[in-house]
Amino acid sequence: MVQMKEFRIVMPVSLEEYEIAQMYMVVKMQQENTTSTEGVEILESRPFEDDAYGKGYYTSKLYRFQSKMPTWVTTFAPRDALVLHEEAWSAYPRCKSEHDCPCFNKLVLTIETVHVADNAQSENVHGLDKEQLESRKVEVIDIASSARDRWSYLVGRCDVDFSKFRSSRTGRGPLTDRWKEQCNPVMTAYKLVTVDAPYWGFGKRLEQTLLAGERALFLETHRSCFAWIDQWYGMTLQQLQDLEQEYYSLTSKEHESLSRSFRETKQGLERRCSLDSEGTLLHSCHLGSKECRLVVTTQDWE
Repeated sequence: MVQMKEFRIVMPVSLEEYEIAQMYMVVKMQQENTTSTEGVEILESRPFEDDAYGKGYYTSKLYRFQSKMPTWVTTFAPRDALVLHEEAWSAYPRCKSEHDCPCFNKLVLTIETVHVADNAQSENVHGLDKEQLESRKVEVIDIASSARDRWSYLVGRCDVDFSKFRSSRTGRGPLTDRWKEQCNPVMTAYKLVTVDAPYWGFGKRLEQTLLAGERALFLETHRSCFAWIDQWYGMTLQQLQDLEQEYYSLTSKEHESLSRSFRETKQGLERRCSLDSEGTLLHSCHLGSKECRLVVTTQDWE
C-alpha cells in the first residue's frame, strides 16, 4: 500500500541562507559518517536542465549504513540489500530524489522537496490532487524539540540544546516556545515522502521503517544545520561547490571497488536477490561452479 507523508521542517534562516546551510551540512555529515565500509559515495555529479525543474544539479549516490539497520532487516537480507542507491535532481528551491535497492527491486521511495519562505502554513505546495491530499499525512517537525527515538541515535544525534543556544555571528536563538511563529527570517522545507513496498507479509512494516528513518534524518540534519550556523554563515555557493568536488574526488578513489561491486550486484552478474509473490526472500550466490541458495519466508520474522 502506498504511503504518503509530508514533513514540514521550519528553520530560523532565510531561503538564501538555507541553500548554503544545506550544502554545508550534507558535505560535513558525509565526511563524518563515511568509512572504508560504510557511508556515502558520490558516483556522479553534473549539471542538468529539463522542463520540469529547469536548471540544477543531478547526483547519483550510494548509501551504506548496514550497522544502522533494524535487526529484522539485517537478519534476513544479504549485505547487498542494505545498499541504497539515490538519484537526485536539485534545482533549488525544488528538489527530488528517487531511491532503489538491489534486493527490493519493487520498492519505491521518492522524496520531493519544496522550500518556501513561510512557517509551515502552506497547505499544498506540491500541487497534489484531491485523492492525494486525502491520503497524505502531515507532520510539522520542531528542530527545537528535545524528544528523540531510537532512530535519532542511529542516524546521528545533534545534542545542542536550542533553548539555550545563541549564534555568535548572527545573534539568532535561543529557540523557545512559539519560536516558529515569532522568528525572522524563517523558511520551511516541505518534504513529501512517498513509499511503496508491495511485498506480502512485511511490506507495511518496511514502509513504516523507512518513514521513521526519514523523519529522524530530517530532524537531526536540520538541527545540525542550525547548530553549525556560525560555521557556514557567510560562505558562498562557489566555496560549497569546491568542497563538494573535493569530497567527490576523495570518495571516488576510496570506494571505486565497492561501487563496482554494487553495479554488478544490481545487474545480476554475480548475485541474485529477489522476493517472490509469496513473500519469500531468495538469495543465491555463485561459488565456483556451484550455486548456494538461501530461502527465507516472511513467516520467519513476523
